[in-house]
Order: sequence, then structure tokens, then C-alpha cells
Amino acid sequence: MKVLKTVALSLALSLGASGAALAQFVGPSTVKLTSVAEVLKSGTDDHQVALRGKLLKKVGSEKYEFSDGTGTIRVEIDKKIFPRGEPIDDKVQVEIHGEVEKEFMASPEIDVDSIRRVN
Repeated sequence: MKVLKTVALSLALSLGASGAALAQFVGPSTVKLTSVAEVLKSGTDDHQVALRGKLLKKVGSEKYEFSDGTGTIRVEIDKKIFPRGEPIDDKVQVEIHGEVEKEFMASPEIDVDSIRRVN
């Protein structure tokens, strides 16, 4: 009986220790890149980004040139994502959230999940 209690206690302690190790996590699983320069230097496919800057011009269907002052990058923004009733031009500062799309031998671009005006 004493052996069973020892085994049960050992098992409970090992499970408790692994639960405590899991409880140590306190932050997000990925780091968001916050500048175009960071994206161009170290961004990888599907890397999360949060950028503030301006849409400089439209360069294709749902494709725009974006700049935050540290560099420029192409972004893809679905029409349905643009804020309704709030026109955006090259003078309006915006904040975009999305992820890096990087294909072999191509310049990275940002697939935008959300965009909002910044006052």
C-alpha cells in the first residue's frame, strides 16, 4: 500500500510541476513587427505586423504602396476592409494590422486584416 501511495504522490507532483511550467507563459506567441524597415529586414511569411503610416498610391487591384517613414512596402487590402464613409487618401495616417506574405524570390507584402484612420 505504501508503494502505491509513493507512486501516486510522485505522479501528482510531476503533473503539478508540468502545470506550473505551463503557467509561466505571460505573453503573446509571436512578436508583431512595427515598422516597414523591420518587415523588409527580418519579416517572414505569416509574421504578424502592426504599422502606422500612409497609403501613398494604388498600384493594382486591391494593392497599394504603404509608407511609415522607414520604408515603403506593397499592401493588399480587400475593399470590404476599408472603413465605410471615411475616405482615405495619401494625406491620411492609418494603422494597419495583418501578416507578411513572402514568396520565394519576390518582395514581401502585407496582407491587411484591418485598417483604421489615426487622428
